[in-house]
Amino acid sequence: MQLPLPLIRLTRIPVRYGRRVAPRSIRRYAGVITLGLMLLAWQLLVMSEALPSYQLPAPAAVWAEFVDWLSTGRLWPHIWTTVVEVVSGLAFGVLFAVALGYVIAHSPLLDDVLSPMIVALQSTPVVAYAPLLVIWFPGITSKTITSALIVFFPMLMSTVVGIRNVPPTLIALMRVSQATRRQMFVKLEAPAAMPVLLSGLKTAATLSVIGAVVGELINGNAGLGHLVRLGLSQYDIPLVFVAVILLAALAISLYQLVSALERRLLHWQQFE
Repeated sequence: MQLPLPLIRLTRIPVRYGRRVAPRSIRRYAGVITLGLMLLAWQLLVMSEALPSYQLPAPAAVWAEFVDWLSTGRLWPHIWTTVVEVVSGLAFGVLFAVALGYVIAHSPLLDDVLSPMIVALQSTPVVAYAPLLVIWFPGITSKTITSALIVFFPMLMSTVVGIRNVPPTLIALMRVSQATRRQMFVKLEAPAAMPVLLSGLKTAATLSVIGAVVGELINGNAGLGHLVRLGLSQYDIPLVFVAVILLAALAISLYQLVSALERRLLHWQQFE
């Protein structure tokens, strides 16, 4: 005699992939706690007198310098100049890298032709050819190009890897369905490559700040990089700290914007 099967209530159990994440309450204030600990360590280092105050100013001195430049209106033009250089360089670098990366991913011949030149450009430090860009493209253009060049390689590699990682079975299925090139890109390649592209964009967002600052340090009459050079030339170390902290804040802001975009586009990955 067959025993009756027990009634089982099916319940949807959420499955989480990847590493275990910390509770929301901790993660929400993790950045504030980290910032507080850094300021405390900074103040303790100043109090220990390991370095003289003219080499390592106290947080209060840096804050006073920031308020002075901000209240007099001298700081905003420099912030705006750097933001324009970074955002425009990031945009041009990403667009050109994604377009070229897509073509290279579908053309082994073009990959063989361009790869040596791209690797040579990437292996050369940006500081080496930035002076030439300053000579060839005076003004803000040289900083924008420097930022775009430093962004170009990681985005190019992310695009090539993302497109080539599309499962061949899905490509064959799309071809059997007589999908056009546009349909292939919109329905298959772009969604499949999106995680890799957004990961590369995170790296590119922070590198774009470095590219713009390098150009400003070499030859710039405005921008946060110019303030770093000005502070060092006048031995105004608090001004250097102000510029460096603002550059870090800009890089973090760009990274967070890309992270928010990633959560929006890749919500199916269950970001916490």
